[in-house]
Amino acid sequence: MRAAIDALGGVVAASPIVASAPLGPSIRRFANAVALIESDEAPLDLLARLKAIEARFGRRRGQRWGARVIDLDIILWSGGSWARPALIVPHIAFRERGFVLGPLAMIVPGWRDPVTNRTIRQLAHAVDRRAPRP
Repeated sequence: MRAAIDALGGVVAASPIVASAPLGPSIRRFANAVALIESDEAPLDLLARLKAIEARFGRRRGQRWGARVIDLDIILWSGGSWARPALIVPHIAFRERGFVLGPLAMIVPGWRDPVTNRTIRQLAHAVDRRAPRP
């Protein structure tokens, strides 16, 4: 995992690695981390570079939700929101994923989601709260 973070270049901060249960049908646990990187790349250019890094680490495109060697995503961008057919930033599902929000809150707790204007700390707290019992 650290080798992948190092491959990103421009890393300003990186979270500790945390384990999480899989989403979907995969049977193995996943290691998750987030990195804050500094880059002049436009989101689509950065996405292309992330996909090239995934390929170098052995990722092969295949079954959605299946086991994979590595998965690099753009969660947030300092430019706010970005929407194209190939990429939507902020990542559509990040607000519901504790395995993303927990590590994000460790390095950028005050960063605001440009869609909801809530901080990462607030989003992480909301996803960790238990639902009230009926």
